This record gives sequence, C-alpha cells and structure tokens, in this order.
Amino acid sequence: MRLKLSYQEHPKHSELVSCVTWGSSSELYSVGDDHLILKWDFKSGETTQVAPLQKGTYVTHIDWLPAQAAGGGRKQSSRPEIFVLTCTDGRFLLVSSLGRVEKAVEAHKGAVLGALWSHDGTALLTNGEDGAVKIWSRSGMLRTSLAQSASPVYSTSWSPDSDQVLYTNGKSLVIRPLQPAAKPTHWKAHDGVILVADWSTANNTIVSGGEDRKYKLWDCYGRCLYSSLLHDSPIASLSWSPDGELFSVGAFNTLRLCDKSGWSHCLEKPSTGTIGALTWSSDGTQFACACSNGQTLLAQVVNRHLEWHNLEAVVGEDSIIRVKDVLTDAEERLELHDRIVKVSLGWGHLVAITPLQGFIYNSRNWTTPVTFDLKTTTVSLLLLTDRHFLVADNVSGLLVYSYEVASTISLFHSFFCPILLSLPLPRFPPSLLSSVDHLYGNTMYN
Repeated sequence: MRLKLSYQEHPKHSELVSCVTWGSSSELYSVGDDHLILKWDFKSGETTQVAPLQKGTYVTHIDWLPAQAAGGGRKQSSRPEIFVLTCTDGRFLLVSSLGRVEKAVEAHKGAVLGALWSHDGTALLTNGEDGAVKIWSRSGMLRTSLAQSASPVYSTSWSPDSDQVLYTNGKSLVIRPLQPAAKPTHWKAHDGVILVADWSTANNTIVSGGEDRKYKLWDCYGRCLYSSLLHDSPIASLSWSPDGELFSVGAFNTLRLCDKSGWSHCLEKPSTGTIGALTWSSDGTQFACACSNGQTLLAQVVNRHLEWHNLEAVVGEDSIIRVKDVLTDAEERLELHDRIVKVSLGWGHLVAITPLQGFIYNSRNWTTPVTFDLKTTTVSLLLLTDRHFLVADNVSGLLVYSYEVASTISLFHSFFCPILLSLPLPRFPPSLLSSVDHLYGNTMYN
C-alpha cells in the first residue's frame, strides 16, 4: 500500500493554504491566507473561486455540514448546504455552498482555532486561543461553554456517538462528557504541547500528535496503544479515514500513511512546507492536504491488497485490479473505467464499486462482470456473504444484493448514519442481517 500524490505545477493559492474540506458532492474546498475560497475538480484540473473573503479575515479551519442529520433518510436532501469557517478575529462564519455568508458569530476572545459539526449535524463544537471549548446550535446559538483551559485549545474531536468531546490541554488530552455531572477523563499524553488529535468514529481509537515530534494512539480510557519514533519536525496534522482502517500524518515536508495499529505503510517527502491540515474523502480512497507553500495536495491510496483462500487481489493505479490464483499462478487483469471506491473479495466473487456503478466478478469467469447502478457516490461499507452482499450508502441506507442482482432488499433504519458503520462486524448466519444502533448501543436490529 502506498500513496500516489497529485499537485499543481503552479499553486492556485498565492499564500499559505490554511484548511481543506470535502463538500457534500465530493468536491474539494480550500481556503488560503490570500482570502480566497476555491472549489477543486481534480479530474479536469480546474478550480473555481467560490467567494473572496474580506481583507483582514484569516481562516483557521473549515468544516462542511454532514449530509446526514439526526433522523437520516432521503428527507435530508432539502437541507441547505453550508460550511463553517473559523477566523483569527474570534468569529466563525456560516457560509452557503455559493459563498454567501449566512451568519457571523462572535465566538471566542482571540482566534477560533477549530470548529467541527457533530456527526448528525445538529451541533457545532468550537475551540479557541482563549482556552474555551463551546457547543453551538446549527443556527449559531450558544448552547454551552463546555470547558475552560489556561492554555489555547488547539484541537477537538467528537466521540463516535457525539456524547463526549475530546480536546487538547497543553501536554494533556481531556475527554469530557456532555452531561454536566459526569467526570472528565484527563491524562498526560505527550512531552510537548499537543497540536492535533482525532477520534475515529469507526474504531473508537484516538490519535494525537504534538511538538514532541511523535504521534500516539490511545483508547478512550487514556491507555497508550502505540507511540511512534521521533520525526524531524512537530506533528502538524493528522486524520482518520472514515472506515478507521488508516490514518494520515502531516509535518514539515512529510506525509505518512499508517494503519489503525500505528504501523507506517508509506512515507512521502513532498516539497510543500508544513502540511497544516488533512481531510479524507467520504469513500476513504484519498485525502487532501493544506500546505504552507500554497499547494493543495491530493494523496490517493493505491496498491491495496485483498486475500481470500487461494486468491489475491491488488487494487492498483488507473482503476486496474490484478487478481492472482496462487495455486495455479493464473493472473487476471480487471480494468474499470472509473475511480475504484470499494473492493471486496470473498465467497468466490470480487465486487468492485465505482462512483456510479458496481461490478460483480465470478472467480470462474473473470471476463464478464454483472453490473448494477448506484444512487450515490458515497459508499461506506461493502460486505460479502456466500449468496448475497451488502452495500451501505448515504441515500438508500443498507442494500442487500444477490450476486446475480436478481433481487434487492433495501433497509433504512431511523438511526442510520453511514459514517458510523464499518468493519469489523459480528458474524451471523448468511440469512440473518443484524446491525447495532451506535447512538443506543444496547439496541440491535435483525
């Protein structure tokens, strides 16, 4: 597994890129100190200016309102598309996808260093140079001042169920429940100031990095799971992939890809200066980097390996899957005509998902796949059984297909939020599909 890097010959931003985010339709947005908000189309290589910012307005963070709200379902398509910008003057801005500032809120004394929507999109978490951690409604009304620290809070993250908040406090990490009477969990995590932390919604693991030039993995009780070797410079950014299988780490002229155990699979040394922000696409195949030299870097994960019995598959560049039978040394080259989003191998079949279609290959006949259309470009899970396979997306919910696509079963529970659905899942008989409610962990649907 490695990274394929793409960037511009001439940077589109004339100054430092402070932050990047993916929009609701998989567009990439970047904001720079040149007061520009740009929308990117990496297929055509074109950029569009969304809106100019007022002179003197410097943005520190951007986050797009999630497509799924607390009830889920197709009704969410009527929701206005907005994102939040945090600024060095103490405000955060609610901005429409067309670039119109819908609301400006005086939030902190000093710079607002970050803002994150809750996973259901009903609350906004902000942290500031003043050491405050606050929660706001979707319309920008203050709900609660959750914490007050003596030092700046550089990074925050929601727990998987949005019922707790992780934030940095100097050399320590703090997990504070939203319930007023609940006690926080506090531990010293690094030997230097912690600059960034992220809590995976899929595997419930925390990754942190700081001025001690290390990144570390933690469970939600503060127990250290992994500590890296020293890097050449402080860890400036890191981010979990949506499925919790990988995370990326950014520093000065350094980009690293690691698995969920902390093991490094790829190290790149792009001449981009400090990589100050990272954000994964919703399908988990690539992530974008905000760089201090004005570059917006795109890193695509390639050469993923899959195994099942005597079959091995490698997802390579340019939408090509190479399958090998290790018993006979027979090799097959499967060429798709679009970016591969998800691939799963098992039960004598290989299923590949692209943004618009799905392809079902039978190990007895690799030349003629069965195809089916998709209603969305965001597929969060692909799971195979002996006779059926499951696809989870943010429009149709849970879809169960037969390998001949002769029948389809659509399931959509009211709790469904695809970002929280991931492997590993419990193993049940092929005729039984069960799912656990992440908001109410004692509820199981069969």
